[in-house]
Order: sequence, then C-alpha cells, then structure tokens
Amino acid sequence: MNDTPLPLRHFLLALAVVAVWGTNFVVIRVALDHLPPLLFATLRFTLVLLPMAFFVKRPKVPWSNLAAYGVLIGAGQFGLLFVAMQGHISPGLASLVVQTQVFFTIGMAMKISGEKVRGFQVAALLLAASGIVLIAAHGGGAATPVGVGLVLAAAASWAGGNIVARQAGPVNMLAYVVWASLFSIPPLLAMSLWLEGWPAIVAGVTHADALTWGAVAWQAVGNTMFGYAAWGWLLHRHPAATVTPMALLVPVFGMGASALLLHEALPGWKLAAAALVLSGLAVNMLWPKFRARLTARTA
Repeated sequence: MNDTPLPLRHFLLALAVVAVWGTNFVVIRVALDHLPPLLFATLRFTLVLLPMAFFVKRPKVPWSNLAAYGVLIGAGQFGLLFVAMQGHISPGLASLVVQTQVFFTIGMAMKISGEKVRGFQVAALLLAASGIVLIAAHGGGAATPVGVGLVLAAAASWAGGNIVARQAGPVNMLAYVVWASLFSIPPLLAMSLWLEGWPAIVAGVTHADALTWGAVAWQAVGNTMFGYAAWGWLLHRHPAATVTPMALLVPVFGMGASALLLHEALPGWKLAAAALVLSGLAVNMLWPKFRARLTARTA
C-alpha cells in the first residue's frame, strides 16, 4: 500500500482545486441574482465547449458515452443544483448536501457489480443521512424541503455521471468534459426556453453586469478547466486514496466562503449537520485505508 503523502507543491495544487470547487457555490449565487438558473447552466457549458473544442481533441470514447455524461452532469447535476440555489437552499448547505454523490455513486456501482454493502459503508451512510435529516428539519429559509430534494437529485445525477465516466476508461478528463458539454447544452437550453421563457432569458442577459459575466466565465475557466485538469493531473501521479480525501474540504470552503462573503449564518444545528455529513464522508473514504494499515501492523 502506498502511504506516501503528497509533495508540498502537489498538496497546494489539490488545496487550490478544492478551494475553487468550494467557493464556487458563492460564485453561483452571485450569477443567479441576474440570470435564470437554467440559462446560467446553458451559458456555463457553452463556455466550456467553446472555444476549447477547437484546441482539445475528442477523447476516443463512444458518442453515446459522451452524450450520457453530458446530459447527466449538465441537465442533471448543474441544472437541478442551480434551480435549487435560486431561493431554495443556501450556497453553504448546497455545497454540503451535494457531496452525498459519494454514496449514490457507491450504491450504483454496487448495483452494477453485485457487490454487497459493507458495515463501514452502512455506518458512513447513516452518519451522512442523519446530517441531511437535520438540515431538512431545521433548514427554515436556509434550506427548504424542495431545495434539499433538488440537491439530492443533483447528487444522484452526478453519481450517474461518475459511473458513465468510469465506463469510458482512462481518458483525458478535461477533454472528456469539454466534448460532453456538446450534449449538455441542448437539453438545458430547451428547458430554459420551456420553463423560464424567452422574456426571462432576454431580461437576464440584458441586465447581467460585469460581475455576473465574470461568474459565468469562472464556471468554465476556474471550476471546470482548471479544476478537472489539475485534479486529473494529480490522480495520474498519485494513488486515488491519497488525493480524493482532499475533496472533504470542498464543503468546508463552501460553508466558510458563504459565511464570510454572503453572511450566511452558522447556527449550532448547521454545524452539527456539517459534522455528521463530513464524518460520514470521512468514514467512507478513510476507513479502508485505516483498516489496512491496522491489519499490516498486527500481522
């Protein structure tokens, strides 16, 4: 087993990625002040696709795989997340609840492989689920039942995208995301026209200021191009078990940035919910490594 820690420069790069992914929830909230959520998601994936598709070769995976990933991540994950964050759930709580994608991913993978659920996974799920129940019970204006439900659906869509991406095999993840965006745009645009309407689209684009367009650009450049490229680079050079626990810091940055920049309150129930969800995620990610180390010492 490889227990070598990340070199300092690689650790700082991983920290930068999770900081971008965490604080991105505040950026989303800024853009939603002017743009309808589905239009915002459409613009996000348009800027991911163009102009990068002219510079990044399409990965050698079936078009059907790219289409499935694009729809699940575009219309599913981000479409639902953006709708939820327009008045149904705060950025800090959204950054926390969406991390349940870990458990959805495990459940889907086990369904496909026929693998049985292990004890530590049950314990991890119960911890995280108790945190989500606490959010639903005490959310008030910070998280409505609709908001929690939409973010959970977004997490499930993200998990489905993870399964599809895994089936694609080892690919350049940045190129994969860029070309999959080709299939994210049409359903998002269609839903925006249908549910938000042309007048709302025109008004959103017309009234968007420089800060709003900067937030849209950051979705493509910072969150996607830098985030996926850097994370993929790290995963190619270090074991997944060394890199992926850093993702536990995403909701920490999300809740911290929301409290600092948007003055989101952090009452005791919210901190307790965060502790429960993060504990569940930590048990799921770190227990196998801890158990293997313990077994090696006692052997």
